[in-house]
Amino acid sequence: MPKIIENLKEQITKEAERQLFENGYAGTTVRSVAKGCNIATGTVYNYFESKDLLISAILLKDWHLCTDRMKRQDTGDSKAFLKGIYDALKDFVDKYDPLFRDQDAAKVYAGVFNERHRQLKQVMGKVIMPICGNCPDPVFFAEHIAETLLFGATENTAFEKMFMIFEKLLEVR
Repeated sequence: MPKIIENLKEQITKEAERQLFENGYAGTTVRSVAKGCNIATGTVYNYFESKDLLISAILLKDWHLCTDRMKRQDTGDSKAFLKGIYDALKDFVDKYDPLFRDQDAAKVYAGVFNERHRQLKQVMGKVIMPICGNCPDPVFFAEHIAETLLFGATENTAFEKMFMIFEKLLEVR
């Protein structure tokens, strides 16, 4: 009789995340994750078709938490709103910085980087859109601000430095 394990998918993703941060991309394998969960390798494949989909599931879970946090920001004060978005994004970037800088991961994900970057910018642009209503092209302005926030978060640019640009773009007084 097969053993029933509660929350197995969650256990697999937690173990994969632990290994990813301890061992890096190359040091994390489906086999090592299965061993860490004390299950057969094939069982992991019942939930995730590949190591890359497993890692993507980890990132996606945290990205949804990040965007939910962004969406909860009050748009009443543009500076506080954008700072809240930046802080949420910065926390996500800081958590995954080892993966983003991992050369083995970069080789695997290079082919999809531009598409994922475009998607991130669009998602963030939709969140930022409410404060761009007075701009001549709100979509362009919102995505431009999103791009600047993405750059700033990955390059450790101080929010205050970026906000000087946002102030001029949005004519915030």
